[in-house]
Amino acid sequence: MRKMKNSKKLIFLITGGAGFIGSAVIRHIIEHTEHTVINLDKLTYAGNLDSLANVEKSSRYKFVHGDICDEKSVENILKLHKPNIVMHLAAESHVDRSIDNPKTFIENNIIGTFVMLEQVRRYWSELDDKNKEHFRFHHISTDEVYGDLNFEDTKNSNKSLFTEHSPYKPSSPYSASKASSDHLVRSWNRTFSLPTIVSNCSNNYGPYQFPEKLIPLMIFNALDKKPLPVYGNGNQIRDWLYVEDHARALFLVATKGKIGETYNIGGHNEEKNIDIVKMICSILDQLVPTSIKYDSLIKFVADRPGHDLRYAIDATKIQQDLDWTPLETLDSGLYKTVKWYLDNKRWSASVNNGDYKKRERLGSQT
Repeated sequence: MRKMKNSKKLIFLITGGAGFIGSAVIRHIIEHTEHTVINLDKLTYAGNLDSLANVEKSSRYKFVHGDICDEKSVENILKLHKPNIVMHLAAESHVDRSIDNPKTFIENNIIGTFVMLEQVRRYWSELDDKNKEHFRFHHISTDEVYGDLNFEDTKNSNKSLFTEHSPYKPSSPYSASKASSDHLVRSWNRTFSLPTIVSNCSNNYGPYQFPEKLIPLMIFNALDKKPLPVYGNGNQIRDWLYVEDHARALFLVATKGKIGETYNIGGHNEEKNIDIVKMICSILDQLVPTSIKYDSLIKFVADRPGHDLRYAIDATKIQQDLDWTPLETLDSGLYKTVKWYLDNKRWSASVNNGDYKKRERLGSQT
């Protein structure tokens, strides 16, 4: 893909840029535009600078090791690098971990967002009128804030979908913390006129995802001939979004989205968890055949507390307003994902070490 020309070269400050989605956004910007990226990341367990190896030597990329909860650090970074756009992705994001340790999610997702908003507001208020007019604070969130779509709707021909106006009904400490941060962002726009935009996405998958999430966990466990743990009966439905499609959408929202608006980003791929696992097994049967069928490793385990049954995004608004649609189907995206993990053993080994070798279940508290 050729680089997109832009008359004004922008400076992006991206929080959580060493994470799964954040690193995809950074790779997209550096590889396909002429803009500059400052990556602010604390490098917690899921942050991995190896995910940025392809862009780390670019003169338009800089990594800053820091914590979004550290007010002075955020203030200094803003003053030094003078970003035009802040994309706030830094967050704790694993539901199971939020059940085991809610406090971390409150601190990072709520307090961290508050710190970012306040420091960005002060920075923005001191900009000249021209730079102030073109500044954006883009907050990246999740469809999980909307809660559980009614299962009865899945039996109807006209299924209900999450729209930008769906009420918030979070079910887990994770989704509640993200809902709280969404509300903070919107209130800073309404009260202080800070130019904010919010986007809510469906389940992401693709290269460089930490193997606590369903798809990479199934791939790694299958390759190691370990059980493939599926919660409950596996009938939970998710809308699956390839991460590189999401990165393209986020760039469009940040640069062309309307201030004060919300954009839902979905993959148009609703599928049951059990069927996703079976699809992965089928791809592995094709690419890495063994004496057993990989789906024989599937093991149903007790469901996690408060597990939502169905999420599904209506992405009509971003399609109509910003001309975005996903390029990957679920078949093509899953195949690319499995193939990537097979072809990138060094990256996989870098996250498959230490305590995580056990790949033990989290979030089983009741």
